[in-house]
Amino acid sequence: MNAEAAAERSTEDVASIAAELEVDRHTGLTAVEALRRLQVDGTNELRAATPVPSWRRALAQFQEPLVYLLLVAIVIALIAWVIEGRSGWPTDAIVVAVVVLLNGTLGYAQEAKAKNAVAALSRLTAATSSVLRGGQATRVPSAALVCGDVLLLSEGDAVGADARLFRSMSLRIQEASLTGESEAVLKDIATLPDRASLGDRINMVYKGTAVVQGTGRAIVTATGMSTELGRIAHLLDATASKPTPLQREVAQVGRMLGLAVLGIAAVVVTTILALSDIRSTGDVVPVLLLGVSLAVAAVPESLPAILSLVLALGVQRMVKQRAIVKTLASVETLGAASVIASDKTGTLTRAEMTIERVVTMSGHTRITGVGYGPGGSVAFEGSPVAEADWREEQILTLSGGSLAGDATLVQNGDGGWDIQGDPTEAAFLVAERKLGVTARRQRRFDRVGEVPFTSQRKLMSTLEVDHEHDDAIVLITKGAPGVLLERCGLARRGPAIVELDAAMRKGLLVQVDALADAALRTLAVAYRPLTAAERHQAGEGLEHDLIFVGIVGMIDPPRLEAAKAIGEAKRAGIRVIMITGDHPRTAARIAADLGIVDQQATVLTGAEIEAMDELRFAAAVRRTSVFARVAPAHKLRIVAALQADGEVVAMTGDGVNDAPALKAADIGIAMGITGTEVTKEAADMILADDNFATIVKAVNEGRNVFDNIRKFLRFLLSSNLGEVLTVFLGVVGAGVLGLKADGGAVTLPILAAQLLWINLVTDSGPALALGVDPPVGDMMARKPRRSDDRLIDRRMWVDMAGVGLVVAAATLLTIDLHLPGGLIDGPHDLATARTAGFSVLVFASLFVSLVARSDTASAFQQLFANRWLWAAIGVSALMQVAVVHLPFLNKAFGTVPLSMEQWMVCVAMASSVLWLSEGRKWLTRVWRRRSAPLASNDWSDR
Repeated sequence: MNAEAAAERSTEDVASIAAELEVDRHTGLTAVEALRRLQVDGTNELRAATPVPSWRRALAQFQEPLVYLLLVAIVIALIAWVIEGRSGWPTDAIVVAVVVLLNGTLGYAQEAKAKNAVAALSRLTAATSSVLRGGQATRVPSAALVCGDVLLLSEGDAVGADARLFRSMSLRIQEASLTGESEAVLKDIATLPDRASLGDRINMVYKGTAVVQGTGRAIVTATGMSTELGRIAHLLDATASKPTPLQREVAQVGRMLGLAVLGIAAVVVTTILALSDIRSTGDVVPVLLLGVSLAVAAVPESLPAILSLVLALGVQRMVKQRAIVKTLASVETLGAASVIASDKTGTLTRAEMTIERVVTMSGHTRITGVGYGPGGSVAFEGSPVAEADWREEQILTLSGGSLAGDATLVQNGDGGWDIQGDPTEAAFLVAERKLGVTARRQRRFDRVGEVPFTSQRKLMSTLEVDHEHDDAIVLITKGAPGVLLERCGLARRGPAIVELDAAMRKGLLVQVDALADAALRTLAVAYRPLTAAERHQAGEGLEHDLIFVGIVGMIDPPRLEAAKAIGEAKRAGIRVIMITGDHPRTAARIAADLGIVDQQATVLTGAEIEAMDELRFAAAVRRTSVFARVAPAHKLRIVAALQADGEVVAMTGDGVNDAPALKAADIGIAMGITGTEVTKEAADMILADDNFATIVKAVNEGRNVFDNIRKFLRFLLSSNLGEVLTVFLGVVGAGVLGLKADGGAVTLPILAAQLLWINLVTDSGPALALGVDPPVGDMMARKPRRSDDRLIDRRMWVDMAGVGLVVAAATLLTIDLHLPGGLIDGPHDLATARTAGFSVLVFASLFVSLVARSDTASAFQQLFANRWLWAAIGVSALMQVAVVHLPFLNKAFGTVPLSMEQWMVCVAMASSVLWLSEGRKWLTRVWRRRSAPLASNDWSDR
């Protein structure tokens, strides 16, 4: 049976279900029949997706266009090395291969901890379950449960399968991880008249949930992948992970570079082969070497490794902010987020029921403080009465509610407070501690009996011995206000007991409605001293002629820091929406308190979503920011609709029901403390502190990472375009520049080994330093970039081409300056000229690193803000001096020593790129001020 059919069980009567499944509710299945069904239907386990082997995960690190380009360069270098007679080591190929392996290792190491999400779902199943087999209660492995088994449920049990209840005694099930409902659900055996949403099927229990109170019996109706948990597993298994915006952009850059390399190399090599006198294989080798040189010049070999390192450094900074990123590319995705779709319970709220209001006959009391800690204050807001009078009413209400419950509150080793039992009952204990009367209540009363809660009565009572009043027995009752007031004839007003007349009763019910309108859950408390004749009686017959003392209003409060974080997100142009399985009224109240919406905002429910076609739904998602009573499939649909509108969606969650949407979102964010294993495995990022504010900090970091990626891409690609143009123009204009060799052979202005040195050694340090450049301006004052905005836009390509042309011109003019002939007659040989040109290329790249920090701001603005950049420039300059003056490096890279005068000429020529760029930026700023000033939130101006 599939999960869809299993859901219909809530509308069937128990007798029909038992008859269909051929089971006696009083004896259960026989062991033989259970074994037969297990063999036919299979085990009660979730199907785990086949784990991806380590070798495939490692191989995936190399499946990027930029890496493909480098692999092609390695192959070409090896072919050229073989054609040349395998002389020495193939240095070029080896160095590029090391870079490729380094990049793959970094990516694999970061993602090594990610495991399969569907496999994690199977670990949620409880080890054993209590069932009736042949009339006897026994515990069996949960995996051995079959349809027709009779589950025996009690407090502390994990529900092993989906089942239809037929007996319930104060049974409350915590279903937050499955439905998002913050409160434990009171179960009822009554057949539902119509099909209800998952959170409203009160006569069903579900696999993966937990019993927090009471007992019950139920017939198993679905196991394994047919359960609601299995349905989520199907969704998760069918949800494909999408590449991040950064991955898509880098792939686009890789494709563009690949096409550029192939185009330039093909044109140049073909032209030379057509114009040259090719007589032997040896004549082809220089032309192939030229192709390799162009490939080396065009491809920034260090880009993949630097990109991984910059992202890894971003990951480390996020760890300090309590955000753990599982995949490197997800760091930047947060910076592009335009929508944060957040779960409510445990994410925006504390998942700790808290009493906020108390209504007694004297008036209202407001209780501050959130969570299970005793910090907070109690402030009376009613009519003028003596403090002792209203305080006594608060004591009776809160201590009475604490007595009429089974929860306990304990201090943990970290100085915080934990609860055991129903969070609603624990709320009374916390509020009582704020009054400071817990110790008195514990000394004064001892329980001698109880009348358990039932859904029919909607009441719970305990019988307590009152040691301060001659060990009299007192009945203390709490329950639904409307029901409890019907059983009250008197009321406590200060020290006096007064008659509860019709007007008072009506006034109290009005107060209950007001609390409910404020999305507060309400409970009332009353008591009655028992007579001597009643001391040994028990049962619900005692619950009459009660003395009303008070009504409490409670809620799972919003996190204090979440409202500020949501405000910051809005300032950054990010839309925050709430998606929860909780009640619409509660969701609206929390959303309004946090500033997500105003008080009159519309809430869209799961039932309403079901009734909408795609067109209406898409329109509703654009204008609605609070979704309540939603199922996992609805969350997926919401995320898909947002993405179809071009939004970059960050989805947060902590429950099993959130996992498919987390996987489908552009970035899934799981809660590290309250989150289930499933959400942690499906997510891209985990919040170690469950703090929504951490997301906003991560967004700021992600935006800075993106800016820095643009900076080092601007630097690397400008430098590489300069190298490509140097080789291309140097070959095409060899006659003009005096670059001639005997026999008409091709003479390269710069050697392939020298280009590789620039790309892998002297450029890598500054590029990495730009990857940690301090942020420019207020990152959160900008709007998110649009999903169709390019990492490298047209303006940036034009700017890089201009810088590359200046670099090439400076390099070739320096070579011409040193060579005899050409435009300027020089006195030196080819080796000296090539070394000077090589040095100009290096130093021009170092000047470009200063230029690349901003598209419009002067390089002299905050010139020394990045000390790592200056350190990298210094090291790169020293290494270039070494490669020119150390004999063993002279031999490896074809260089010769230069004089001081020649060095000064090289540095002066290289600096031209800085001065020309400064002039261009100045003109741009002047033009923008006079015509159309750039908006302060334009991300492309950084």
